[in-house]
Amino acid sequence: MSAAGKRGWIVGLTGASGAAYGIRLCERLLEMGIPVHLIVTDAGWRVLKEELDWDVAKRAATLAEKFGGRKAQIRYYPNQDIGAAVASGSFRVDGMVVVPCSMGTLAAIAHGMSDNLLERAADVTLKEGRKLVLVPRETPLHAVHLQNMLTLAQMGVRLLPANPGFYNRPQSIEDIIDFIVGKTLDSMGIDHELYPRWGEGAPHDEAD
Repeated sequence: MSAAGKRGWIVGLTGASGAAYGIRLCERLLEMGIPVHLIVTDAGWRVLKEELDWDVAKRAATLAEKFGGRKAQIRYYPNQDIGAAVASGSFRVDGMVVVPCSMGTLAAIAHGMSDNLLERAADVTLKEGRKLVLVPRETPLHAVHLQNMLTLAQMGVRLLPANPGFYNRPQSIEDIIDFIVGKTLDSMGIDHELYPRWGEGAPHDEAD
């Protein structure tokens, strides 16, 4: 593992489709011994229920069940707790990832909104000069979406749309998920082996 990740990462899940990306990222970070500070929006919990069949009635209990073996390495913060530790720049982390990132959350971050803990944590990440990676999952995109992305890119935010590659010849949905999570880890500066890199996998047939 590279030096990145020693202090841990804030991971935010929003109401965009693609909850599996966020959960797989948390799993991988925990497997590598990297602490996770998790924030899930209300819409994010709804997506967890609809896409992954999670029981979200008792949120903390559900997280304890899903990540039970690594409870000491993951801490959950209710999105309404604007005074949580991650809302302060004095709380040291390596950075923050929002995956999946809805267009509403992306817009709020682009314009410095801090109406909830996730938005405040992202604002703090920017003001402290830490890494911020957003994984939007939306299509098609209109002009406001694109303008907000440009605004964020000009501030140094890494934007990583959930667009899987197929040169590694994925054989399952899990392979596709791992590709996006691997790309996210690359942007975080964390080494991984979630997918074969170009030139490292099986040789491709030469073109005629």
